[in-house]
Amino acid sequence: MPADTCPHTVADDLHPPLAYTHNGLDRAAHLRPDTRALLEQPEARGCLLGGEAVAIGADGAAFLPATAARLWSRGRPIFLGMQDDMPHFAFSFDPARQEEMEGAGLQVSTLRAIAAEGLAPSGVLGALASAKALLAWHGRHRYCSNCGTRTQMTDSGWRRDCPSCGGQHFPRTDPAVIMLVISGERCLLGRSAHFRPNMYSCLAGFVEPGETMEDAVRRETLEEVGVRVSRVRYMDCQPWPFPMSLMLGCLAEAASGELTLDPAEIEDARWFSRDEVEQMLAGDHPQELFVPGAEAIARHLVLAFMAGERA
Repeated sequence: MPADTCPHTVADDLHPPLAYTHNGLDRAAHLRPDTRALLEQPEARGCLLGGEAVAIGADGAAFLPATAARLWSRGRPIFLGMQDDMPHFAFSFDPARQEEMEGAGLQVSTLRAIAAEGLAPSGVLGALASAKALLAWHGRHRYCSNCGTRTQMTDSGWRRDCPSCGGQHFPRTDPAVIMLVISGERCLLGRSAHFRPNMYSCLAGFVEPGETMEDAVRRETLEEVGVRVSRVRYMDCQPWPFPMSLMLGCLAEAASGELTLDPAEIEDARWFSRDEVEQMLAGDHPQELFVPGAEAIARHLVLAFMAGERA
């Protein structure tokens, strides 16, 4: 089955899959040492990414024939995997060429918009998320952290080697917790200054070294809004390629209720009743407040609360 198609079930309508969680490709790590021959195959496919931008074909296909993708690429491609004997690669393009690319019939959007607007099947989003995270990692890790020498891409993009000290550097994913804190029939939502106006979401933060997921939930909640948390329950996870995080979704039970906000971390936070949350989900809140869309794990945590789930 091509990467741009995926089976649809009734369950998808009831519980839409989290964006970026389904990758239709076999990562085929055993092929990574040398994929030059795969790249030359007529059936090879390639996606094009430039920073936050993603270029797709006029027909909406996220993966183009590799020969077409190479016309716009800069740098070496990254091998993403195989599907139905078709090798798939990620190519980087210069965002300054966007107007030129659109003139050639390509559509240029962003990975967030593609997910939010449902412009691509879930299996394609997972592959694009891998591509974006890997390209971002290469952009930020061009030099050896041991000796400072410029490193070289190897293993078809899944490693960088230092020619000076011999150090090997591998892509990393940053674990982060995202939690919906619940107190009885209320849940705690907040907003950062960079959020869209009127949007409230779950609290979130990175897991620190030597810290469990549960303790990260407790620490971040206390730091950001001054609320103590008792029980923590893991619900689901979501790769979040902005730039390369893994969001660990949790429900948490509040052990205190008074809010003391850290203005450096959060712009506003408040307790919302079930009725208010229902209005936010429906888009008819009297203050025009709303929660993130279906592409974000935050909305899925809110829906779990509305369904009666607890920590």
